[in-house]
Amino acid sequence: MQTGDIAELEISGVAHGGVFIARHGEAGFVVFVPDVLPGERVLARITQVKKSFARAEVLEVLDASPHRVPHIWRQASIDRPPELRPGGADFGHIELGHQRELKTRVLTEAFDRFAGGSVRTAVEAVPGDERGVRWRTRVGLHVDGSGRVGPFAARSHDVIDVADHPLATVGIERVALGLGREKPGRIDLVQPADGEVRVLRRPDDRRRGRGPRPAPEVVIERVAEREFRVDADGFWQVHHGAAAALDRAVREALAGIEPDDDAHHLDLYGGVGLFAAALAERGGRVTTVESSPRATQHARDNLADLGVEAVTARVERFVEQLPADPALAGGVTLLDPPRAGAGEQVVTRIADLGPRAVVYVACDPVALARDVGIFRRLGYDLDAVRGIDLFPGSHHVEAVAVLRR
Repeated sequence: MQTGDIAELEISGVAHGGVFIARHGEAGFVVFVPDVLPGERVLARITQVKKSFARAEVLEVLDASPHRVPHIWRQASIDRPPELRPGGADFGHIELGHQRELKTRVLTEAFDRFAGGSVRTAVEAVPGDERGVRWRTRVGLHVDGSGRVGPFAARSHDVIDVADHPLATVGIERVALGLGREKPGRIDLVQPADGEVRVLRRPDDRRRGRGPRPAPEVVIERVAEREFRVDADGFWQVHHGAAAALDRAVREALAGIEPDDDAHHLDLYGGVGLFAAALAERGGRVTTVESSPRATQHARDNLADLGVEAVTARVERFVEQLPADPALAGGVTLLDPPRAGAGEQVVTRIADLGPRAVVYVACDPVALARDVGIFRRLGYDLDAVRGIDLFPGSHHVEAVAVLRR
């Protein structure tokens, strides 16, 4: 097998990362293919060959799965040349319910492989999201050297023209399609709870300017009757219903853990305080930790009525310096790390501190499974895992895991 070869492939499974699995030849050489479905027979071009696997791009579907539907983003359809298909909707050709079945499979297989055992779970929809479109309240676009604005082509850094943005809110799509020629760089479009779309330009030459940069605009988001101040360019969940769905999932997880008024709870990678609010309402002391000074200040303001301590620090340094305390052992540690996960250093230190329970919010199933595997080896049992489809039309999936000492 060589790069450029055309091969007929039978798709046998789904892999993490939005690609699917085929095996080629008598030796069953693994080929990863996007834009397909298990059970399909396709014609594909080999784009990369490694020692143990290859990658390919599909050219034609010879036998289609019954779960294949017209792509939600017509520019990403299989009948378009691969180099002109926009990225960001790699499950858009799959019936929505089956998308969630495939994400459940990816989540359970990650636990089988990395967490020391299987888990029973199912990926559920965000309440009210029946179609899986028009959910993105934050969209990042790119500007090439000629000033053209658009998304990158899938698995590429080439900016391409598109006629619509079906995952974006109607307001963001309208603004995005109205942009003219721009300076090379990036443009973020943000639509917070007030409904007004903000256009945040990040030209490549912005660092060359002199003088202090203006403070970012602060917007208001609302969850469970509480307002959260957050920078317009700061982190907030992308799906319009995501923050509320995660808040509800965390509260339901906490409801199964006996409260302790003398406990000390930790909210790690805490952002502007979304989950710290749920922890604080249980009683006891709450410390939220975040590396961004502005996010920490927002958390302090957002939760002032709850008496939450907001600390600016890198989580790995904070937990290493935190002394053992019986109050920590009686509390809950909640963590919402970036896509790479918390990692062995942080997980080991949390286990050393010995919280009664750990609530882990994850945006990557493999990173979650690896960290859960470490927790299991250090004396924690997995109580439950709940998948939530915060990113319909794409392979991404959120999960909330509960572990008990």
